[in-house]
Amino acid sequence: MAEAAQENPGETAASTPEGQWGRVIGQLKQEIGDVAYRSWLASINLQRIEGGEAVIATPARLYRDWIASHYADRILALWRAENRQVKRISVVVAPTTRESPSPAAAADEGRIELSQPPPALGFEPASGVDSDEERPQPSGLDPRFTFENFVVGKPNELAHAAARRVAEACSAPVRMVPFNPLFLYGGVGLGKTHLMHAIAWHVHKNACARKVIYLSAEKFMHQFIRALRFKSTMDFKEEFRSVDLLMVDDVQFISGKESTQEEFFHTFNALVDQNRQIVISADKSPSDLEGLEERMRSRLGWGLVADLHPTTYELRLGILQSKAEQANMHIPRKVLELLAHRITSNVRELEGALNRLVANMQLVGREITLESAQEELHDLLRTRERRVTIDEIQRRVAEHFNVRFAEMTSARRARTFARPRQVAMYLSKQLTSRSLPEIGRKFGGRDHTTVMHAVRRIEELKNSDPILAEDIELLCRTLQG
Repeated sequence: MAEAAQENPGETAASTPEGQWGRVIGQLKQEIGDVAYRSWLASINLQRIEGGEAVIATPARLYRDWIASHYADRILALWRAENRQVKRISVVVAPTTRESPSPAAAADEGRIELSQPPPALGFEPASGVDSDEERPQPSGLDPRFTFENFVVGKPNELAHAAARRVAEACSAPVRMVPFNPLFLYGGVGLGKTHLMHAIAWHVHKNACARKVIYLSAEKFMHQFIRALRFKSTMDFKEEFRSVDLLMVDDVQFISGKESTQEEFFHTFNALVDQNRQIVISADKSPSDLEGLEERMRSRLGWGLVADLHPTTYELRLGILQSKAEQANMHIPRKVLELLAHRITSNVRELEGALNRLVANMQLVGREITLESAQEELHDLLRTRERRVTIDEIQRRVAEHFNVRFAEMTSARRARTFARPRQVAMYLSKQLTSRSLPEIGRKFGGRDHTTVMHAVRRIEELKNSDPILAEDIELLCRTLQG
């Protein structure tokens, strides 16, 4: 393709497929950040553009599957903004990415194709279909996002139970609507989309005659605008008001968009009047969504509002163990504990870190150990480090041992006060970059030798006193979480 560009002097480098690909991948890098880019996209290449199809080559199946499920939609959208002739994308495995694989090699390695995405995910199986093998599979649903693969813990147990109830009710022979709507809300990567896909999969498997539509609020808006533009609003209304189950993700997107809100409001009412189920997700509860009309907020809060709270350490560890089992990979428990401790923001980053370790082992053949994991994920772990202060350590230790905060700097030598003070000095040495004299000054102007003695004493006691060792481990988790 570079030679063709040289033969045509009028074609600039920026207009070539390579130039378009450079801008697409550059824009995507800005959107997802350096860590995710280095993990998944740095090793992929444009193989060719042919007949409206762009073929992207990846070094292994793990990369192909991850890119196809997480980034292909966005890559296609960015590419179509550059070149409307690109109608679809294929993600293939090619060990030597600069050379096009033979047809036989491509067949062996497998290919995932993505055409211009439909405005919504909807599925209605053909009549008379009984077996799972013959049943058409809905496009757009992530096969990993099922109830069986959802790890339940205290932060998400209500949302999971409610989603299960809705899925079972929508699959029952007699239509039942337990909560209408079911409103799921929480931060990024806590499982809202997973539960919505799981509902759709359950209905598809157990009641394939039911009509289901799942889409984002953004796609709902774009499809509505398209209907207005092409004067097909009646078709739009018929499509959305004849479903058995409507699921709308990220409803906060329509905040401030009056026309879309108006149409969504009438769609909502029409489905409720017909006793049809609605499931909605957002990043905030209905009462906290700004830019929505009061009547819309009121409708959204009609049914059951279920919050997905931030994950706990135990839940994150359970998720990692489940992911490792699904991949049939043995990951040392210490490595899983490291990830669960240090990556607390959301499950997507947690899963991404685990996938990086697995990919490193499969592609490079490097054994996964605590040391190799820290080295491989050093950039990600460094960005997740909290800057713990000595004041915070003193406050947490005082609360844990039930002593007054003032005892951290007092001269009282009774063991009741001295031991917590030594623990706080030890943690200050382990969790901060402060020097021994600086730590001593924060503990009532003590000498650096006093801090050294406290550190050595706590290290000795950790080996002989399991209760104290557990206390220190718990304080470390709390302070670093």
